[in-house]
Amino acid sequence: MAIAGAAAIALAAPAAASITGVCLDGSIFIVQRLEAVPCREHKLVDPSDVPPVKPQYLPRPYGWEKFNRRNDPNNPYNLIQSPPPIPAATTAPSREEPTAQEAEPSEIRVPQRSEFQTEASSPGGLQLGLQDTELRDLSMIVELSQSRAPAAIRARDSMGRLRLARSRAFEERMRGQLLDRGHSGEQPVVLFVADADADDGGSFYGNLTFVQGSVAFQPSVEDPYQLGVMQGHLGSLSDGTDVLGYVILPEHMNLSEPLDIYWNDRQITATLQP
Repeated sequence: MAIAGAAAIALAAPAAASITGVCLDGSIFIVQRLEAVPCREHKLVDPSDVPPVKPQYLPRPYGWEKFNRRNDPNNPYNLIQSPPPIPAATTAPSREEPTAQEAEPSEIRVPQRSEFQTEASSPGGLQLGLQDTELRDLSMIVELSQSRAPAAIRARDSMGRLRLARSRAFEERMRGQLLDRGHSGEQPVVLFVADADADDGGSFYGNLTFVQGSVAFQPSVEDPYQLGVMQGHLGSLSDGTDVLGYVILPEHMNLSEPLDIYWNDRQITATLQP
């Protein structure tokens, strides 16, 4: 009887030590602490209620789909009715002012949505005190790392490229900044460089998704503790310009293991610390 009771306790311990739930995008998470949940709006469920996890259920194109929904002019959620026109005055207007019949009619318009459509939008990064030479060195680290740990994505329309890499020196510097601001210093940090083709141009809006195992993380461009730009800006990139930035990943992601990285509608699998 005692043996059976001990076995029951041993089997119950792992379940009690983990937290299981589902995010709004349909992804499933299993974490050890509540603060490690990878999404803000989530629902906790019993492990027995979680369906089997299969690769096709992971939110691979979720970041790209979310970006398109926010910027789709045919999405009724994005449409805002213009204010009604001001009634015409009872007296005849002067010819300097257009008459009510000459004025343009009220139209349905699509607002400029959030940070994604702002031309020079940039979340700004943490104040790291980096000099121009240090920024150039970081960009060079990203380029040189591609021969050892390739992590490059080209846009489907060939208008732009994205490269990612890990720099232990930069990661240590960033962790020091995080600790000084009361954050955990255990998160892995990834550098990225995005640029435009010389002929066709391109754009970069920071819509990235990182997936490892059953956990997905989409950094917010509005939160410098998730994604920051150190050089350049988000939006359309003119010829010859690039964007240098960083992503602070959740601490349970392991850069020595394969990591699925999604940019727009493209995906690669990379091991950033081989």
